Amino acid sequence: MPQRPDTYETVLLAVELLRRIPRSHKITAAELHRQLKDAGLERTERTIQRQLEMLSRHFEIDRDDRSKPYGYRWRERAQHLAVPHLTPQESLLLQLAEEHLKYLLPARLMQSMNSFFTQARRNLGGNSNARLEREWPRKVRVVATGQPLLPPTYAPGVLEEVSDALYANQWLDLDYKNASGKHQSIKVMPLGLAQQGSRLYLVCRYEGFDNERSLALHRIRKAQKSTLTFERPAEFDLQRYDNDGRFGFGEGKKIRLKFCIRHEAGFHLMETPLSKDQQVRKLEEGWLEITATVVDSLMLEQWIKGFGDKVKEIHKEFLN
Repeated sequence: MPQRPDTYETVLLAVELLRRIPRSHKITAAELHRQLKDAGLERTERTIQRQLEMLSRHFEIDRDDRSKPYGYRWRERAQHLAVPHLTPQESLLLQLAEEHLKYLLPARLMQSMNSFFTQARRNLGGNSNARLEREWPRKVRVVATGQPLLPPTYAPGVLEEVSDALYANQWLDLDYKNASGKHQSIKVMPLGLAQQGSRLYLVCRYEGFDNERSLALHRIRKAQKSTLTFERPAEFDLQRYDNDGRFGFGEGKKIRLKFCIRHEAGFHLMETPLSKDQQVRKLEEGWLEITATVVDSLMLEQWIKGFGDKVKEIHKEFLN
């Protein structure tokens, strides 16, 4: 016979449930069960149901029992459980994390943190005393390095399925529409997720292949994680994949690049070099000669072309 949980475990479960019950919409026991599991708290769904029934009797929580599964939410004017140990600085950190990491953390993990994000926003709200922390997000900003673009639209459920499969090393079945408009039904091994500007890319291997590809997440029409898991390839490294210029539409081939650029157009390269071995030589009539080892890619080509007639004498020497 399983042992009954001790008082501490019961209180801990109650506190975690109270933190996760939303105010703006209803949540089911099954959803709370998934959130707690993702947060490392293993409880049966039936245990959670019993706790919710008890909590709805003693707190200002509405239980919608008109149909199953029942839905739970805090009443509109209820003073639901706060997180008193969140300092203003911790609240600020959570608020910034929610904004900048929402696409780079597993979707379920983000959902399990919703109550903490809500509390952080409330701690920094207009009625709080944390004036300096409240002002900080208006004092800092990540700015675009190119023409700003609105983020693409993702099909419902795609981000959640992709991030879940990536987190758990599960195969993914995708309905993918490439840039040419061609539909493909493919099974892939998810290996990484990268944000480039306003877009997200899934790095993966197609079933039966050992090379990596990048798929634009907004071109995935449907995603379904499999129950089948895989052993993550030990030789794959997402940072090296990026360093090889793969997100710049390259194949990882390094070149020794040499070109001349007008001083006013290339001055910034003396402050932010192309590479650690970059060399700059000042020429006559306001020209600079730049030499650097870089990864050859379409992004590099477009970057050079962007200078127009302010760049000349472009030479490439392939090194590998």
